Amino acid sequence: MSALSGLLRKNGYLVDSALNGKNGFEMACTGTYDIIILNRTLPEMDGLSFLKEFRGSGYNTPVLILSGKDSPQARAEGLNLGADDYLGIPFAIEELLARVQALVRRKNTEMVKNELVVGNLKFNPRKLQITEGNSVTRLTLKEALLLELFMSNSEKVVTKEQIAEKLWGFFADTDIAAVNLYVHYLRKKIKNFNLRTIRGIGYSLEANSTMESANN
Repeated sequence: MSALSGLLRKNGYLVDSALNGKNGFEMACTGTYDIIILNRTLPEMDGLSFLKEFRGSGYNTPVLILSGKDSPQARAEGLNLGADDYLGIPFAIEELLARVQALVRRKNTEMVKNELVVGNLKFNPRKLQITEGNSVTRLTLKEALLLELFMSNSEKVVTKEQIAEKLWGFFADTDIAAVNLYVHYLRKKIKNFNLRTIRGIGYSLEANSTMESANN
């Protein structure tokens, strides 16, 4: 899989990798990813068990399965458990990259088309604007990315590390003060909504309209 990671990085993708299913599952549930490439045969937690538990937990990140089992039955099994695509091993590099690009493009297109709603807060990613009741507010691109992260994980804790990765990329050397600053900017625009500070960890967006008085 190290060769695959190198290939993806060479083609401009930011990549995290795990050597076993259990670690990969933890990363998938706590990280922010556009796509997950999942080997069906993994130690500690096999790919199908990973996928079943991942989808059962409510996560909808696109998943591409790679497997030496390439029969129609094997493909159907993976797709029926929630995989978005299935590619047999060995595969052509050009086909893998095309499938990855298609899944990333589809995810981004769905985000643009779909309005996110949490409580009385509505977010239109295409227009970069939020609506609370009759009030409409425009966001900057980074504010919009931050709000999308919070709304996609409403009622869950989003760590400052996750925020930094979302706004600046996994390998960016970003000061946590910059994260706090953008959270402050966003709070000013959703001030009638509850963006709760989890001391020493991060933040949580809650589906009510309670004022949040905690500081960064």
